[in-house]
Amino acid sequence: MDVINRFRMSLGLWVRRIFGRSRAKIGIYGPPNAGKTTLANRIVKDFSGGEVGSVSHIPHETRRAVRKEGVLVKGNGSSIQLDIVDTPGMATKIDFKEFMAFGMDEAEAKKRAKEATEGVIEAIKWLDDLDGVLLVMDATEDPYTQVNVTVIGNMEARRLPILIIANKIDLPDASPSRIKSAFPQHPIVSISALDGNNIDDLYNAIAANFG
Repeated sequence: MDVINRFRMSLGLWVRRIFGRSRAKIGIYGPPNAGKTTLANRIVKDFSGGEVGSVSHIPHETRRAVRKEGVLVKGNGSSIQLDIVDTPGMATKIDFKEFMAFGMDEAEAKKRAKEATEGVIEAIKWLDDLDGVLLVMDATEDPYTQVNVTVIGNMEARRLPILIIANKIDLPDASPSRIKSAFPQHPIVSISALDGNNIDDLYNAIAANFG
């Protein structure tokens, strides 16, 4: 199947699964520190106030899925009510030594690694209960990683609609085009969740595909 047909199929899945809904359950996924919780907080703050979770430079700060219900997202003259699920960072391997590098002692690091591993398992289970996924990637990093390929493959196997978010475009070495080249079969929106660059493009895409 060529790239254009795969892209059309992806968009078609969004329309077929979401068209006509007034409400949808959407998961925010991606590797650690890609900006998932920052994005969740941005969406919730813009439309309903408050926050979903705390943000940290330490990986796997979010270790349990957090759900925010009834967020009315507006864009392109339409709206859709979302139940947003902010999930733990996806990883193929979690080493407690990663956390010791941030000053934790061994006992705390092992506890954190165990919680993070449990969080990844929980995030995978959530895929069975979602209508679609916002997949967040750090636009400053190489997107073609084992984690990203595995996560996308898992979602495609479930035929879940995916909208890829190329995040952190506020940084000088960001390259959303690398993400587009790596995963051309899925629609992509480039934003900065931190400062709001192009955030209206994301809301328009959500409303167009979900509303």
